[in-house]
Amino acid sequence: MGRNPVTWLGSPTFPRAAHTALGDTQLRTNLRKATTSIRAKRAEAVAELSDWEELRRAGEAIKDDVLAHLDTYLVRLEEAVTARGGVVHWARDAEEANRIVLDLVRAKDADEVVKVKSMATAEIGLNPYLEAAGVRPVETDLAELIVQLGNDRPSHILVPAIHRNRAEIKDIFVRGMSEVPASDDPRDLAEAARKHLRRKFLSAKVAISGANFAVAETGSIAVVESEGNGRMCLTLPETLITVMGIEKLVPTWRDLEVFLQLLPRSSTAERMNPYTSVWSGVTPGDGPSEFHLVLLDNGRTTALADEVGRQALRCIRCSACLNVCPVYERTGGQAYGSVYPGPIGAILAPQLVGDMDDEQAASLPYASSLCGACYEVCPVRIDIPEVLTHLRSQAVQAKSRRDPEALAMAGAAWMFRDPRRYEAAQRIGALSRFLAGDDGRIKRLPWPGSKWTDSRDVPAVPKESFRMWWRRNRG
Repeated sequence: MGRNPVTWLGSPTFPRAAHTALGDTQLRTNLRKATTSIRAKRAEAVAELSDWEELRRAGEAIKDDVLAHLDTYLVRLEEAVTARGGVVHWARDAEEANRIVLDLVRAKDADEVVKVKSMATAEIGLNPYLEAAGVRPVETDLAELIVQLGNDRPSHILVPAIHRNRAEIKDIFVRGMSEVPASDDPRDLAEAARKHLRRKFLSAKVAISGANFAVAETGSIAVVESEGNGRMCLTLPETLITVMGIEKLVPTWRDLEVFLQLLPRSSTAERMNPYTSVWSGVTPGDGPSEFHLVLLDNGRTTALADEVGRQALRCIRCSACLNVCPVYERTGGQAYGSVYPGPIGAILAPQLVGDMDDEQAASLPYASSLCGACYEVCPVRIDIPEVLTHLRSQAVQAKSRRDPEALAMAGAAWMFRDPRRYEAAQRIGALSRFLAGDDGRIKRLPWPGSKWTDSRDVPAVPKESFRMWWRRNRG
């Protein structure tokens, strides 16, 4: 089946990609300005609710119930969608999901489709798959359109073009659209994009969307957005295809109420989303005449089997964890090499890949200082630091026993097992004081110690160990 497309967006490991990103001063300026603003607005929006913590716990409980009874709720959802005139397709992996979507598009003899912003379709690499088959996908979310026209990669869950400033966006529009913006003023940029997209909306036969939530009891699909492009895609074309991860379920309509309070305040710092679109199957004479729901696994059931890691499947894609993460703020999302960047990407992407022998996947759990800020803001209380350390242990176990780190740890274990060997190592280590400066710290070591001293000092081992002091003073 090939490599899971969740990793197609970047080949370097996180340390190498981050090193490159840190050298881009414009990127760091753009990120710092955007994340600082979003953090402040979110804090104000959350502070308005006296029951915010109760809402977080309710969201956590609902999601955990869904994950514990996922099989039951998925069958219930399929029955409800089918009863309302929709068609449900089950996709085990990216290859199967892409093939289902392409077959549905070809059945309508369409060579162009309009798309609502969707993390799931980015995860499976749907756009390049359709393009290779002669079908042009048109992103209608403004930020996704910027990324697409710039032949770029998204850098944020909520704001994919967060790494671009408005002058850069104007240049992208001039190169990629017939509608040339009058200036780099946000209103002129938005107007040029509106004119460009309006023609696409009115001519498209097929639309493709993701889903923020699906209600099992009614078969309803919900998409929340801020621009109205989603409403156009969900109502104008003849055929609507929704690609949804199987974890996006909520059991009842009342459960949806909890998330429609948690999501907007955590993501856009709004009391409610400007556009909340909900549809249930098809309605004759109103909206699309065909609705297809593609339920995507693509590694999710594997993650579900991990008692610690499965909490990543609670994620509602709000991006709050990205906006508070000191690592993300300095490296940006592209350094993670996945469509899911930031702290949530560091725990979700490796599990969807399902292979900690994969060098890139194994590097992501280390893309964190473990400060815990991500857990504090997560609206569904995902303990990201816990999952990070859990995945780090898996990465270590997956390494070859002949790996330099593994050999070093084996040597340390041999030394610690015997008191005489341990004391001998202390005496040898005490010679390091001859490499230290007047402050007792070593500032430069030969390779491989230089990997440490290139960015930090190391204290010299004291001439006298505690064991030696104890023996001398206490006999």
